[in-house]
Amino acid sequence: MKHLLKKGSILILLGTGGVGKTTVAAALGLAAAEAPLNTALITVDPARRLREALGLSGLGGTPTRISPRSLRAASLDPSLKLSAMQLDVKGAWDAMVERFAKSPATRKKILDNPFYKNLTEEYAGSEAYAALQQLYDLHQAAAFDIEIVDTPPAAHAFEFLQAPARLARLLDSRAARWLFTPSLSAGRFAMRIANSAARFVIRELERFAGGNVLSTISDFFEAAAEAVDAMVDRLHKTETLLHSPEVRFILVTTAEEDRLRRARELIAEMEAEGLTLSAIVINRFLDEETWSEVMKHPGVEPARMKSIGKLRPAMNGAMGNGVVDFLEEYRARSIDDIARVEHFIRELSSKVTVASAPEIEVGVRDLAVLGRVANCLLTPITLKKSRQNHRNTEARS
Repeated sequence: MKHLLKKGSILILLGTGGVGKTTVAAALGLAAAEAPLNTALITVDPARRLREALGLSGLGGTPTRISPRSLRAASLDPSLKLSAMQLDVKGAWDAMVERFAKSPATRKKILDNPFYKNLTEEYAGSEAYAALQQLYDLHQAAAFDIEIVDTPPAAHAFEFLQAPARLARLLDSRAARWLFTPSLSAGRFAMRIANSAARFVIRELERFAGGNVLSTISDFFEAAAEAVDAMVDRLHKTETLLHSPEVRFILVTTAEEDRLRRARELIAEMEAEGLTLSAIVINRFLDEETWSEVMKHPGVEPARMKSIGKLRPAMNGAMGNGVVDFLEEYRARSIDDIARVEHFIRELSSKVTVASAPEIEVGVRDLAVLGRVANCLLTPITLKKSRQNHRNTEARS
């Protein structure tokens, strides 16, 4: 994946929750810093172990540089430039209000509005929006050579890419502004509610406003009138950035069949939207020793797997059948994972880079282990032998 680590690039990691996006993002951040590039990592709230791995007691809404001391302790170059920041959803929204609402009284009215609070905290895509706005600001400031974004977990990962357009449609809705113009009379207001488009907007918006729905939303649009256009403009610029050549999308998945199936669906959705997938990471793929053998000798069953197949005859009915059963199940599962991943990779476009990382037995507990993951991600995957074996198998069949 070295060719993706270039100055001016933005790497955005996608994937459902539980596949290890945050760890992969941090590992790529370390690899980028070693490139060497001045690297910014935007992450969702990372697990305590990962924060400790980065040598940080906590992360805030602004980039924090990984200290030379932490890098030196992991036998890494202390001059590496790697900064990390935690996704601050509410802070990103509030910062935009502070920027575009001119008067303090107007800003306070917006920030205290129940509809605004629910919009920023509960609306599907508000986290994605916050991540993208922080990315947009960092990229415009040009303070870093490369930005890496760990997207919020979602059952439907494509929501991240759709968030700017969805929010722009909501805030820039003509029906919403038309409906909630404060100067309307009660009679005109009632007539407009009867309009089907207006009813649709009501249903969409009132989910987030709590009590006093209509007055709360009306107050928001009245207070935010001077800021909404600027907000929508920013959303459109962010959407344009997502389609720019600087942005590279990396899909993180694992070897389970359901995860790979979801990955295929996401790839199809991206193609439909005109977004190019640059790379796929198969994370937690085999244990480290088996992974290493597979990388060195693709298409050949790892020696340790073969040795498991010889255990039962060697035991000759001796004690330990339970252990043999366990190891044979492990062997079968590993072989299935290898075959499934090879088949998945063969289906992909030749333009998509594929990388993998094994399950780390000790967990990602420090920068040194994170460096091991980074090295794995930079290891090329070769399937020439496995493709030949596949053809030979088909010929025999």
